[in-house]
Amino acid sequence: MGRKECCVAMSLKEMLLGYLLYVVPKNLMSYWVGRLTCLKLPGFLGPALVGWFARRYHLNMDEAELPLESYPTINQLFTRRLRPGVRPLGEGVVHPADSCLTQRGEIILGSLYQIKGWGYSAQELLAETNVSHWEHGHYLTYYLCPTDYHRVHSPVSGKVVRITHIPGALWPVNLWSVQNIPHLFARNERLIFYIDTPLGRVALVMVGATNVGKMTLCFDSDWVTNQPDRREIRRKDLEPPFEVQKGEELGVFNMGSTVVMLYPPGFLDSFPHEDSAEIPVRMGESFSPTSH
Repeated sequence: MGRKECCVAMSLKEMLLGYLLYVVPKNLMSYWVGRLTCLKLPGFLGPALVGWFARRYHLNMDEAELPLESYPTINQLFTRRLRPGVRPLGEGVVHPADSCLTQRGEIILGSLYQIKGWGYSAQELLAETNVSHWEHGHYLTYYLCPTDYHRVHSPVSGKVVRITHIPGALWPVNLWSVQNIPHLFARNERLIFYIDTPLGRVALVMVGATNVGKMTLCFDSDWVTNQPDRREIRRKDLEPPFEVQKGEELGVFNMGSTVVMLYPPGFLDSFPHEDSAEIPVRMGESFSPTSH
Protein backbone atom coordinates (compact mmCIF):
# COMPACT_ATOMS: atom_id res chain seq x y z
CA MET A 1 0.00 0.00 0.00
CA GLY A 2 1.68 3.21 -1.18
CA ARG A 3 0.97 6.89 -0.47
CA LYS A 4 -1.44 7.22 -3.41
CA GLU A 5 -3.59 4.37 -2.10
CA CYS A 6 -3.96 6.22 1.21
CA CYS A 7 -5.85 9.01 -0.59
CA VAL A 8 -8.47 6.89 -2.40
CA ALA A 9 -12.01 5.76 -1.63
CA MET A 10 -12.74 3.59 1.38
CA SER A 11 -12.85 -0.18 1.04
CA LEU A 12 -15.41 -2.70 2.29
CA LYS A 13 -12.84 -3.71 4.92
CA GLU A 14 -12.73 -0.13 6.26
CA MET A 15 -16.53 -0.05 6.48
CA LEU A 16 -16.74 -3.34 8.40
CA LEU A 17 -13.95 -2.33 10.77
CA GLY A 18 -15.59 1.05 11.29
CA TYR A 19 -18.88 -0.44 12.42
CA LEU A 20 -17.05 -2.94 14.65
CA LEU A 21 -15.30 -0.06 16.40
CA TYR A 22 -18.60 1.19 17.79
CA VAL A 23 -18.38 -1.58 20.39
CA VAL A 24 -14.60 -1.97 20.81
CA PRO A 25 -12.89 -0.12 23.74
CA LYS A 26 -10.75 1.96 21.39
CA ASN A 27 -8.59 3.81 23.94
CA LEU A 28 -7.67 0.66 25.85
CA MET A 29 -7.00 -1.27 22.66
CA SER A 30 -4.82 1.57 21.33
CA TYR A 31 -2.86 1.70 24.59
CA TRP A 32 -1.98 -1.98 24.41
CA VAL A 33 -1.27 -1.93 20.68
CA GLY A 34 1.18 0.86 21.42
CA ARG A 35 2.83 -1.23 24.11
CA LEU A 36 3.08 -4.23 21.80
CA THR A 37 4.73 -2.24 19.00
CA CYS A 38 7.49 -1.32 21.46
CA LEU A 39 8.31 -4.96 22.27
CA LYS A 40 11.64 -6.29 21.04
CA LEU A 41 10.96 -9.85 19.91
CA PRO A 42 13.61 -12.53 20.47
CA GLY A 43 15.88 -13.99 17.82
CA PHE A 44 14.89 -13.63 14.19
CA LEU A 45 11.27 -12.70 15.00
CA GLY A 46 12.00 -9.00 15.58
CA PRO A 47 13.87 -8.36 12.32
CA ALA A 48 11.35 -10.49 10.41
CA LEU A 49 8.38 -8.48 11.73
CA VAL A 50 10.09 -5.12 11.14
CA GLY A 51 11.03 -6.19 7.62
CA TRP A 52 7.47 -7.35 6.90
CA PHE A 53 6.07 -4.01 8.11
CA ALA A 54 8.48 -2.04 5.90
CA ARG A 55 7.52 -4.12 2.85
CA ARG A 56 3.79 -4.14 3.63
CA TYR A 57 3.62 -0.34 3.73
CA HIS A 58 6.29 0.36 1.12
CA LEU A 59 8.41 2.44 3.48
CA ASN A 60 11.12 4.37 1.67
CA MET A 61 14.11 3.27 3.70
CA ASP A 62 16.47 5.15 1.38
CA GLU A 63 15.27 8.28 3.16
CA ALA A 64 15.61 6.88 6.69
CA GLU A 65 18.32 8.08 9.04
CA LEU A 66 19.40 4.48 9.73
CA PRO A 67 19.32 1.19 7.78
CA LEU A 68 16.36 -1.13 8.32
CA GLU A 69 18.28 -3.54 10.56
CA SER A 70 18.94 -0.70 13.02
CA TYR A 71 15.26 -0.57 14.07
CA PRO A 72 14.58 -3.41 16.57
CA THR A 73 10.85 -2.67 17.02
CA ILE A 74 7.87 -1.59 14.92
CA ASN A 75 7.57 1.58 16.99
CA GLN A 76 11.18 2.60 16.40
CA LEU A 77 10.77 1.98 12.68
CA PHE A 78 7.50 3.89 12.58
CA THR A 79 8.92 6.92 14.40
CA ARG A 80 12.18 6.90 12.42
CA ARG A 81 13.91 10.15 11.55
CA LEU A 82 14.95 11.01 8.00
CA ARG A 83 18.42 11.59 6.66
CA PRO A 84 19.50 15.26 6.69
CA GLY A 85 18.66 17.01 3.45
CA VAL A 86 15.94 14.68 2.12
CA ARG A 87 13.21 17.23 2.96
CA PRO A 88 14.58 20.61 1.82
CA LEU A 89 12.49 23.53 3.07
CA GLY A 90 10.59 25.60 0.54
CA GLU A 91 9.86 29.30 0.69
CA GLY A 92 7.27 30.70 3.08
CA VAL A 93 4.74 28.50 4.87
CA VAL A 94 5.45 24.79 4.44
CA HIS A 95 3.49 21.60 5.02
CA PRO A 96 4.03 20.14 8.52
CA ALA A 97 4.08 16.44 7.60
CA ASP A 98 4.29 13.85 4.86
CA SER A 99 0.58 13.33 4.30
CA CYS A 100 -2.45 13.80 2.10
CA LEU A 101 -4.01 17.26 2.22
CA THR A 102 -7.68 16.30 2.42
CA GLN A 103 -9.57 19.47 3.38
CA ARG A 104 -8.88 23.20 3.36
CA GLY A 105 -10.97 26.33 3.47
CA GLU A 106 -11.79 29.62 5.11
CA ILE A 107 -12.87 29.64 8.75
CA ILE A 108 -16.28 31.33 8.76
CA LEU A 109 -18.28 31.74 11.98
CA GLY A 110 -15.74 29.46 13.62
CA SER A 111 -16.59 26.53 11.35
CA LEU A 112 -14.28 23.99 9.72
CA TYR A 113 -15.24 21.00 7.58
CA GLN A 114 -14.15 17.38 7.92
CA ILE A 115 -15.93 16.59 4.64
CA LYS A 116 -18.04 18.69 2.29
CA GLY A 117 -21.26 19.72 4.01
CA TRP A 118 -20.29 18.29 7.41
CA GLY A 119 -18.65 20.72 9.78
CA TYR A 120 -17.35 21.15 13.31
CA SER A 121 -16.26 24.20 15.25
CA ALA A 122 -12.88 25.63 16.13
CA GLN A 123 -14.17 25.98 19.69
CA GLU A 124 -14.73 22.22 19.87
CA LEU A 125 -11.41 21.42 18.25
CA LEU A 126 -9.34 23.61 20.57
CA ALA A 127 -11.59 23.37 23.65
CA GLU A 128 -11.47 27.17 23.83
CA THR A 129 -14.33 29.65 24.10
CA ASN A 130 -12.62 32.48 22.22
CA VAL A 131 -11.42 31.51 18.73
CA SER A 132 -12.02 34.88 17.05
CA HIS A 133 -8.29 35.11 16.34
CA TRP A 134 -8.78 32.66 13.43
CA GLU A 135 -12.05 34.05 12.06
CA HIS A 136 -11.69 34.49 8.27
CA GLY A 137 -8.36 32.72 8.49
CA HIS A 138 -7.80 29.30 6.97
CA TYR A 139 -7.65 25.67 8.05
CA LEU A 140 -5.88 22.72 6.43
CA THR A 141 -6.42 19.04 7.27
CA TYR A 142 -3.66 16.49 6.64
CA TYR A 143 -4.11 12.71 6.79
CA LEU A 144 -1.06 10.56 7.57
CA CYS A 145 -1.26 6.91 6.56
CA PRO A 146 1.12 4.14 7.73
CA THR A 147 3.31 4.64 4.66
CA ASP A 148 4.19 8.18 5.71
CA TYR A 149 7.01 9.57 7.80
CA HIS A 150 5.39 10.30 11.18
CA ARG A 151 7.22 13.21 12.72
CA VAL A 152 5.37 16.53 12.66
CA HIS A 153 7.33 19.72 12.02
CA SER A 154 6.57 23.39 12.43
CA PRO A 155 5.36 24.97 9.18
CA VAL A 156 6.55 28.41 10.34
CA SER A 157 9.18 30.05 12.51
CA GLY A 158 7.94 31.52 15.78
CA LYS A 159 7.50 30.89 19.48
CA VAL A 160 5.49 28.01 20.95
CA VAL A 161 3.64 29.84 23.73
CA ARG A 162 1.13 27.19 24.80
CA ILE A 163 0.60 23.45 24.66
CA THR A 164 -2.75 21.77 25.28
CA HIS A 165 -3.54 18.08 25.65
CA ILE A 166 -7.21 17.16 25.29
CA PRO A 167 -8.03 13.52 26.13
CA GLY A 168 -10.74 12.04 23.96
CA ALA A 169 -11.94 9.11 21.91
CA LEU A 170 -9.70 7.27 19.48
CA TRP A 171 -11.82 6.70 16.40
CA PRO A 172 -9.98 5.90 13.17
CA VAL A 173 -9.44 8.95 10.95
CA ASN A 174 -9.85 7.09 7.65
CA LEU A 175 -12.48 7.94 5.04
CA TRP A 176 -15.17 5.78 6.67
CA SER A 177 -14.86 7.67 9.95
CA VAL A 178 -14.71 11.07 8.25
CA GLN A 179 -17.98 10.25 6.50
CA ASN A 180 -19.74 8.60 9.47
CA ILE A 181 -18.50 10.05 12.78
CA PRO A 182 -19.76 13.60 13.43
CA HIS A 183 -17.22 16.10 14.80
CA LEU A 184 -14.55 13.43 14.44
CA PHE A 185 -11.45 15.58 14.90
CA ALA A 186 -13.01 17.39 17.86
CA ARG A 187 -13.90 14.07 19.55
CA ASN A 188 -10.56 12.32 19.28
CA GLU A 189 -7.56 12.86 21.56
CA ARG A 190 -5.60 15.98 20.62
CA LEU A 191 -2.24 17.62 21.25
CA ILE A 192 -2.18 21.31 20.32
CA PHE A 193 0.70 23.72 19.76
CA TYR A 194 0.10 27.47 19.68
CA ILE A 195 2.83 29.27 17.76
CA ASP A 196 3.13 33.06 17.85
CA THR A 197 4.57 34.70 14.74
CA PRO A 198 4.86 38.32 13.57
CA LEU A 199 1.74 37.70 11.45
CA GLY A 200 -0.38 36.21 14.22
CA ARG A 201 -0.95 33.01 16.15
CA VAL A 202 -0.93 29.65 14.37
CA ALA A 203 -2.44 26.50 15.88
CA LEU A 204 -1.13 23.03 15.00
CA VAL A 205 -3.42 20.23 16.17
CA MET A 206 -2.21 16.63 16.24
CA VAL A 207 -5.26 14.33 16.29
CA GLY A 208 -4.96 10.81 17.69
CA ALA A 209 -6.71 7.79 16.21
CA THR A 210 -7.29 4.09 16.81
CA ASN A 211 -3.89 2.53 17.57
CA VAL A 212 -2.42 6.06 17.45
CA GLY A 213 -3.30 7.11 20.95
CA LYS A 214 0.29 7.87 21.84
CA MET A 215 1.54 11.26 20.70
CA THR A 216 4.70 12.80 22.12
CA LEU A 217 6.48 16.15 22.13
CA CYS A 218 9.98 16.42 20.73
CA PHE A 219 11.06 19.00 23.31
CA ASP A 220 9.31 17.86 26.50
CA SER A 221 9.21 14.15 27.38
CA ASP A 222 6.59 14.72 30.10
CA TRP A 223 3.84 15.12 27.49
CA VAL A 224 2.59 11.69 26.38
CA THR A 225 -1.04 11.17 25.35
CA ASN A 226 -3.48 8.27 25.92
CA GLN A 227 -2.22 7.54 29.42
CA PRO A 228 -4.83 5.85 31.68
CA ASP A 229 -3.99 8.15 34.61
CA ARG A 230 -4.29 11.39 32.60
CA ARG A 231 -7.86 12.01 31.43
CA GLU A 232 -8.26 15.73 32.18
CA ILE A 233 -7.53 18.61 29.81
CA ARG A 234 -4.02 19.86 30.45
CA ARG A 235 -2.82 23.31 29.40
CA LYS A 236 0.61 24.81 29.83
CA ASP A 237 1.75 28.35 29.01
CA LEU A 238 5.45 28.18 28.24
CA GLU A 239 7.61 30.67 30.12
CA PRO A 240 9.84 31.42 28.39
CA PRO A 241 8.28 30.40 25.08
CA PHE A 242 9.97 27.66 23.07
CA GLU A 243 11.54 29.22 19.99
CA VAL A 244 11.00 27.05 16.93
CA GLN A 245 12.37 27.36 13.43
CA LYS A 246 10.42 26.44 10.34
CA GLY A 247 10.93 22.74 9.68
CA GLU A 248 11.90 21.92 13.28
CA GLU A 249 10.34 18.83 14.89
CA LEU A 250 7.40 19.42 17.23
CA GLY A 251 5.75 16.06 17.84
CA VAL A 252 5.59 12.39 16.91
CA PHE A 253 2.69 10.09 16.00
CA ASN A 254 3.19 6.45 16.87
CA MET A 255 0.99 5.33 13.94
CA GLY A 256 -0.88 7.17 11.14
CA SER A 257 -3.23 10.01 12.02
CA THR A 258 -4.24 13.61 11.26
CA VAL A 259 -2.94 17.15 11.62
CA VAL A 260 -5.22 20.20 11.48
CA MET A 261 -3.62 23.61 10.93
CA LEU A 262 -5.32 26.92 11.77
CA TYR A 263 -3.91 30.14 10.31
CA PRO A 264 -5.09 33.70 11.12
CA PRO A 265 -6.49 35.95 8.37
CA GLY A 266 -3.89 37.39 6.04
CA PHE A 267 -1.35 34.69 6.79
CA LEU A 268 -1.84 32.82 3.51
CA ASP A 269 -2.00 35.09 0.47
CA SER A 270 -3.10 32.39 -1.95
CA PHE A 271 -5.59 29.68 -1.11
CA PRO A 272 -7.25 27.08 -3.38
CA HIS A 273 -10.85 27.43 -2.11
CA GLU A 274 -12.37 25.89 -5.21
CA ASP A 275 -10.12 22.83 -5.34
CA SER A 276 -11.45 19.94 -3.26
CA ALA A 277 -9.05 17.31 -4.62
CA GLU A 278 -6.88 15.43 -2.14
CA ILE A 279 -3.20 16.25 -2.63
CA PRO A 280 -0.23 14.15 -1.46
CA VAL A 281 2.35 16.48 0.10
CA ARG A 282 5.72 16.21 1.82
CA MET A 283 6.97 17.92 4.92
CA GLY A 284 8.85 21.08 4.01
CA GLU A 285 7.18 21.72 0.66
CA SER A 286 5.88 25.25 0.18
CA PHE A 287 2.16 25.62 0.61
CA SER A 288 1.92 28.22 -2.13
CA PRO A 289 4.40 30.41 -3.99
CA THR A 290 2.97 33.55 -2.40
CA SER A 291 2.83 32.38 1.23
CA HIS A 292 4.59 34.47 3.87
